[in-house]
Amino acid sequence: MKKAVVAGHLCLDIIPAIDHHFDLIPGHLFEVGAPLMATGGAVSNTGMTMHILGTPTKLMGKVGDDDFGKTILNIVKARDASLAEGMTISKGSATSYTMVINIPGTDRIFLHCPGANATYCTDDLNMAELKDVQLFHFGYPCFMAKTYENEGAELIRMYKTVHDMGITTSMDPGMPDPHGPAGKVDWKTLLSKVLPYTDVFMPSADELLYMMMPERFGDGDNIGVKELEKLGDELIGFGAAVVAIKLGQRGMYIQTASAERFARMGAGAPECVADWASRRMLFPTFNPDKFMGATGAGDSSIGGFLCAMLRNCKLEEAGLFAAAVGACNVEAPDSLSGVRSWDATMARINSGWSNKATQVSEPGWSLNSKNIWSKA
Repeated sequence: MKKAVVAGHLCLDIIPAIDHHFDLIPGHLFEVGAPLMATGGAVSNTGMTMHILGTPTKLMGKVGDDDFGKTILNIVKARDASLAEGMTISKGSATSYTMVINIPGTDRIFLHCPGANATYCTDDLNMAELKDVQLFHFGYPCFMAKTYENEGAELIRMYKTVHDMGITTSMDPGMPDPHGPAGKVDWKTLLSKVLPYTDVFMPSADELLYMMMPERFGDGDNIGVKELEKLGDELIGFGAAVVAIKLGQRGMYIQTASAERFARMGAGAPECVADWASRRMLFPTFNPDKFMGATGAGDSSIGGFLCAMLRNCKLEEAGLFAAAVGACNVEAPDSLSGVRSWDATMARINSGWSNKATQVSEPGWSLNSKNIWSKA
């Protein structure tokens, strides 16, 4: 079976239990329930999702030598001791943490400390371990100052280094803080330089709008297929092989490059290139039994998609599987408790689990029996 490394952002999520709505007002005290302490960030959310789904996965995060760092390592080791073997422990650094304030009836609020993630660089990768894998996924460079400083020189170096090893590369950029240093980066130019070495690029709609069309930032819920195609064309033109744009409750849009680009995709590329190349597809969302929270839902869907790709599934199967894993995720308040095994997830899909198609009115698109839109 093909193997993967998931590297990048890792933090401790502290999620207080909140069972009623209130408005945060300065000077007021609000009583909440016991906190859920869970690992967060792409290394945990995507990496451990892939582990749960049965893909041999190595984690390469960076923590400080403080209590939060020890807590993260203990949580990871409790799932599988081998998962913590690729971690970097930075002496004297604070470990990244996030307060996730999930008030019913409102969108989540995050209070985030970058900590040791801010200094993550190519030298933190275990190159010996990388020689044994077929896929490298890096999550949230937008939160990691070292990767985006100097016009992204370190991120470009990292992706070129790994891609030159013949490894398939994947990226989840994360959302830049508009008011912080990441908000001042020319992300469109940076993407034009790093995507030639990035095989699979998986941003959310708003992340992508901030990077490519900042005048439309915040309008991700309303972006139509015509704009998605335009963005996909630009990103494929920059050099990506697969562009998968997360649309939240509206599903996922996937656009792919030519078969010639797939030939340069590396060891984790799908074998059925004819099925993957030159496609434009819009995938539905599955209906969860209950909604408990969206923490890590996008990361989990990425993990599902990458696992399906590594198992040589067809593109249609990979997109549906990604949607299913994301829907399982939101049935628990944290980022991992809702994720099921590969077989259990497939059984749920095959049992007739209902899904909801996005509405498309643009000409040239057709809807199939699985509620997947495609354009010839």
